[in-house]
Amino acid sequence: MRPPTDSDHSNLNPKLRHAGLDLHRRTPLIPETLAENICRGDRVALARAITLLESSLPEHRETVAQILEMCMPCRVPSFRVGITGSPGVGKSTFIEAFGMYAGTQGSKIAVLAVDPSSRLSRGSILGDKTRMTTLSSSEFAFIRPSPAGESLGGVAKMTRDTILLCEAAGYDLILVETVGVGQSEMAVHSMTDFFLLLLLPGAGDELQGIKRGIVEMADLLVVNKADGERLPLARRARGEYLNALHLFPPKENGWSPQVLTCSAAENTGIEEVWNSMQAFRSHTAANDSMERRRRQQALAAMEEQLQSALRELFLHHPVVRDQLPAIEQEVLSGRISPAKAAHILLTFFLNQNVSP
Repeated sequence: MRPPTDSDHSNLNPKLRHAGLDLHRRTPLIPETLAENICRGDRVALARAITLLESSLPEHRETVAQILEMCMPCRVPSFRVGITGSPGVGKSTFIEAFGMYAGTQGSKIAVLAVDPSSRLSRGSILGDKTRMTTLSSSEFAFIRPSPAGESLGGVAKMTRDTILLCEAAGYDLILVETVGVGQSEMAVHSMTDFFLLLLLPGAGDELQGIKRGIVEMADLLVVNKADGERLPLARRARGEYLNALHLFPPKENGWSPQVLTCSAAENTGIEEVWNSMQAFRSHTAANDSMERRRRQQALAAMEEQLQSALRELFLHHPVVRDQLPAIEQEVLSGRISPAKAAHILLTFFLNQNVSP
């Protein structure tokens, strides 16, 4: 067998060259080319830009900042949906069934599925693409699993910027799947327009094990797996949640959360979920609450980015980096208080002299 030639490698995936990156020749990445291809809807270019977003290399951060700025003018109006639920509730199956239905309605769907990362190995399963086989092979869909890492609540740190890139690529329906019921819901709620909570039928007391705050955030509650022997249980759970929602204060946007049942496996109830989302969009567009929420989210994103940048700047300060191990030992031994340690490190950071 003859050895592969340059022409053989160039034909493996010709889209890579058009995306602004030639992997075989390792040519420099051109931000203008990548941004241009993203705005044309090139999924390879989009995936490459998201990979740069997830990189910790300083040169990649500068490159992706340029790409983001160039992509901002070509973003399309989108509807951002956060989807959560306890493990085993069927999030991936639901997203695939819902995504396929949304595709029939003319939507282009981007699914940002955040996978749990191991704190020991720093690895993640990233299995959503293998679970959503039909949706991932559809021309109207883009699925991007990202490791959660150590970011707040397991939500990938760069999800906000990833949403902007997906909008620039023409995706008008952005689905953000969270790791599970926990702190991550707060972060996803702060970057989406609509929050959907998936529930299981017959999981004991339906109102136990689900935090009140998460139910309060939800714009739609959907009891999944409402099929076969579980159908009566799902209907009972729906009634219990409908009664419980009456105890919650009304939402600021005037929307009354609904409770529906569906079976993602049997593809029933999906249309009703879609209709509920469209009713929400019409409602919030009429009273301008969605636009107000977007503006608040933009300010929150700026503050989050600022805090992250300041923390990184602080930890990479040469004096702080040198003194941090010794200061930590002082705190561990009880010789100084955490407050005193923080004051000392901040003083080092501000280039002032201090006596430990």
